[in-house]
Order: sequence, then structure tokens, then C-alpha cells
Amino acid sequence: MAVVHTNSGSFDKTINQEVPVLVDFWAPWCGPCKMLGPVLEQVEAEIAGKAVIAKLNVDDEQDLAVRFGVSSIPTMIVFKKGEAVDRAVGFMSKDRVKAILERHM
Repeated sequence: MAVVHTNSGSFDKTINQEVPVLVDFWAPWCGPCKMLGPVLEQVEAEIAGKAVIAKLNVDDEQDLAVRFGVSSIPTMIVFKKGEAVDRAVGFMSKDRVKAILERHM
């Protein structure tokens, strides 16, 4: 699998899965967001099948950013069966991202 790109049309289906789903709320102009992209791809490769990593462009999907109270990016929210269970803001190392996900796996 790979990092999934989601939008308002697929978001609810994306977050309603049996495994935890980490959604990265990001934007293309955001420097820390660009730095986080490769980190998330590395994490996804290491945890493949145990969790899903998705990206949501807040410029394109402002309603979803508002719905989940995202005021700074990057913001990562972990969902379990559609419910937000954890959140982190800002750039993080691969180990920190993995640790957040592993708490919910």
C-alpha cells in the first residue's frame, strides 16, 4: 500500500477502517508539511497493513479542516473506526510518528 490522498468525497470511508488511520492535514505551500511527506512514506512502508496513512490538502478541503479544528499545519489526527483518538501538530521524526500510531494499533 501507499500513502492515500483523501478528500471530502472519500474522507469518511478513509477514516472508517478496522486499523488506525493517521490523516495528515497539510498544504503544498507549507515547508514543514513538505518535510513531513517523506517521513510519512517511510512510516507507511514500515507499518504497512497495520495502519493507514492518508493526506488531506486543507486548501482544497477547508470544511474538513474546520470540522476537526485544524488551525495549524501540519496536523496529524489518528482515527479509530471513524473517531479521532489522538492528534499531533508540527513536523515530527519518523520514530515519533510511529510511536503515536503504535499506541493505537
